[in-house]
Amino acid sequence: MKSFDQAGIVAITRHGAELAARLAGSMPRATLVVAKPFAASLPPVANPIQAYTGPLRAQMGRVFSTHDPIVFMISVGAVVRLIAPYLRSKAEDPAVLVVDESGKFVIPVLSGHQGGANACAEQVAAWLGAIPVITTASDVGQTLAVDILGRELGWRIEAPKVNITRVSAHVINGAPVALVQEAGAPGWWTRPTPLPSNIRLFDRFEALDTKQFRGVLWVTRRAVPSFLWDTLAERLVVYRPPPGQN
Repeated sequence: MKSFDQAGIVAITRHGAELAARLAGSMPRATLVVAKPFAASLPPVANPIQAYTGPLRAQMGRVFSTHDPIVFMISVGAVVRLIAPYLRSKAEDPAVLVVDESGKFVIPVLSGHQGGANACAEQVAAWLGAIPVITTASDVGQTLAVDILGRELGWRIEAPKVNITRVSAHVINGAPVALVQEAGAPGWWTRPTPLPSNIRLFDRFEALDTKQFRGVLWVTRRAVPSFLWDTLAERLVVYRPPPGQN
């Protein structure tokens, strides 16, 4: 789970500021970024407060670069326009969430997987008694996410981006995918539902016929020869567990 120590909670209206203060009670290290007219009327909070004047757009460069995750009490459309000039890549961008002013829904907008916005949305929704609105295909389909598999266990992914993209699509679309685990802790599947039937498990690479699978996820400490990358083309993704883990 992502830490909320560097979180920013952003509001531009009175109702949004009140909701931000309510959420701040569960995020004691988060910074409240609130329009100055409403900052003075906030209920007492222990959090740092940045009361800004003028348009929020003028503050976005600083907010985007110094806070992660960022929780906006603003409409999704407005947030998309505010953050658009600062987007770089899913490996660098902060997690961005939107909470409607009634506090009913929490929507991850940016960096759902790699940035942890989906997990943050579920936590924020629990604090507010709201509904998390998750749209990422692997989460909705209750399947594994190729790009963050084993991340909580410290696994490092090793593959060209095109391989990750292609194999992710095969996983989501229900194509046959092999998962070979020769190393690393076994607790990588954390969903309450069973592993999807299109994912077949193997304990060593030599046990599978690669021609039967559209993708191969290989958790190993072995060196992967270059001919294997060429043979499997865009079907192979390798994961490297940290030292000392099985």
